[in-house]
Amino acid sequence: MLSLSFRRRPGSVPAEARVLRAEAALVERYADLVRLAYLVLPSSLGRHRRVLAAHGLVQHALPGGRTDRTRSQVPSPRRRAGGAEPALDGLRVAVLSAALARGRRPRGWPGRLAAPADLVPRLPFVVGLRLFPRSGGVEEMVLAQALSGVSAEARAVFVLRRLDGLSDTAVRGLLEAAGAADVDAAVRAADRLDACAGTAAAATALAASREFDACTVQARPTDLLRRRRRSRLAGAAVLVSAAALTVSYRVTAPVHDSPRDTAPARSSVAVPRAADLVRTPPDGWASTSRVDFTAWPARGARTDDDALLTRALTVWARPPAGTRVAYAPATAQDPPPVAPRLLYAGDIGDRTVVLLFDGMRLARYTEPLGPDGPRTLTVSRADDADVTTAAAVAVEERGGAARYLLAPWIAESRTRDLSRPDVPARPLTVSRDGLTAPVPTVGADCAGPGVLQLRSSPRIVEDHAFLLAGLGGLSPVHLTYTPLPARGTPPARQPREATGPAALSAWSRLGCAGGALRGGAGVRAVNAWDFADQSLPDGGGLAVWTCSRADTWRGTGDVRLSLRTAGAAARTVAAQDSTAACSRFGQHVVAGTSWRSPAGRWYLLAAGSRAVTGIRATEERAGGGTVSAAGRTLAVPAPRDARYRVTATLRTGGTLRGTGR
Repeated sequence: MLSLSFRRRPGSVPAEARVLRAEAALVERYADLVRLAYLVLPSSLGRHRRVLAAHGLVQHALPGGRTDRTRSQVPSPRRRAGGAEPALDGLRVAVLSAALARGRRPRGWPGRLAAPADLVPRLPFVVGLRLFPRSGGVEEMVLAQALSGVSAEARAVFVLRRLDGLSDTAVRGLLEAAGAADVDAAVRAADRLDACAGTAAAATALAASREFDACTVQARPTDLLRRRRRSRLAGAAVLVSAAALTVSYRVTAPVHDSPRDTAPARSSVAVPRAADLVRTPPDGWASTSRVDFTAWPARGARTDDDALLTRALTVWARPPAGTRVAYAPATAQDPPPVAPRLLYAGDIGDRTVVLLFDGMRLARYTEPLGPDGPRTLTVSRADDADVTTAAAVAVEERGGAARYLLAPWIAESRTRDLSRPDVPARPLTVSRDGLTAPVPTVGADCAGPGVLQLRSSPRIVEDHAFLLAGLGGLSPVHLTYTPLPARGTPPARQPREATGPAALSAWSRLGCAGGALRGGAGVRAVNAWDFADQSLPDGGGLAVWTCSRADTWRGTGDVRLSLRTAGAAARTVAAQDSTAACSRFGQHVVAGTSWRSPAGRWYLLAAGSRAVTGIRATEERAGGGTVSAAGRTLAVPAPRDARYRVTATLRTGGTLRGTGR
């Protein structure tokens, strides 16, 4: 009798065993894998489609058949997460690979169409219901917006680190196996997400919240009216077909549907009811620790007009044809997930205005009082607003002027001309409902009396004045100022309100921060930081270097560096977009520029912030020379057209590159 035996290679696992282990891992870690897929998928899918897509990706992550010839279609990660869970690693790679592919579109693919992978229906799918995770608090909403602003690879790094507890080495291995591009950039972006949450522990807690749990969802109907109408049309079509096939000479009376039954559905999504709108009590703002848009009461003469409020909610859910719609940059275009908060409803001029807030976004709906004129919908982000950035909202813009609805905690209202710092602020007329008189829109140079100077009520223990500049967005921009560091005080000085003499003088010279405020839609606040002063050669006097940082509602910031010299307006010398420079996460800065002295000679000037101990400038042309100076400033003769690369040495021994372009 012939006996055959086969010796398996050490460490090899039969295909059937691999599949069984993968199935066990899938069942055990299903919720974690779904959460991973949900957070990596692009937010542009909307929460309903992301929920279904996340479940679909996980349910299709298992290897194919269960025979010995079956091989996993999932590439193995090169670096194990400790080597203890190869089956789970394989599932993670499969989910990541599919989720990353879902967000990619072929070149030339229309941006408004779904990606090709979305066009193939896969289980599970749901008809007649919208599924979405339960809403979290403001912190979760802020994290959600931050996640939507980074790449899918960065979201994957964030989830694998914070929820799965993997090391950076293991995370890199999984992403490389999933075919991710530029893993290093994804890791850096994930670091910024941690900073957005405050601490790693806070980031973990927020990511584990119900806001991102695609396995615990709410369900709402989508298109009841449309389905009802289609059912009747289908029934009528069957009857017509039967009549055509039946030879009959009977004449029957026509049946007429009621107008209510035949009215087409206005939206394919569930529209919150006017009765469900959230309304804050009139004095609620004085007894809360959260002073933002959630503390605004419902004001205006038409807050009880259910027909008007229903139209506003319906237009926000799905604007009909002919509606003028405007979304601020980085603002989600989804309908409100829950009934929003009513802030205002009333007639202003020849239009009716409704102002709503859904916890993340402000929406302003307007319609004409008469039969003519378009309806408009303007939506912008307003998450994480505070006593200053939630102090005013533009409710009407006409003829170069805007009218604002002020927060209930505003006790004093004035206007100021930034170009004339010595002229006192002028009183601003405000109605009992909080509506201001028309205020001129700030121009490109910030000239004219278009800046609001408001003072909050002492009832909220925030009795201070602050400046807001209207630049065309729903929320005016908060202006702040950080003065020069005092001698012998190395700690950073926090931004302060730009209402003092030094702040007003600086802003009068900056001219809208050298362009930082232009196109202010999406800008939340601008801080002007005087980071260095310098004595100029040839009797040029004292120069001040300023970094103006424009922070947006989406979290990113753009900076403009400028130089102010005696008797001249500020001159922009460098600029950089989407940077942490000049913030608490980028407290060091150095820059250089050419300057002509009163004697007609040209110099290279450079200056750095308080931690700079030396500056070095290298000419960019081949064979160019290098100059250096100890301390925080440099001034050396240089040809007018020479271009230099400026670097600085920090107190810690590190090297700092020049900011901007």
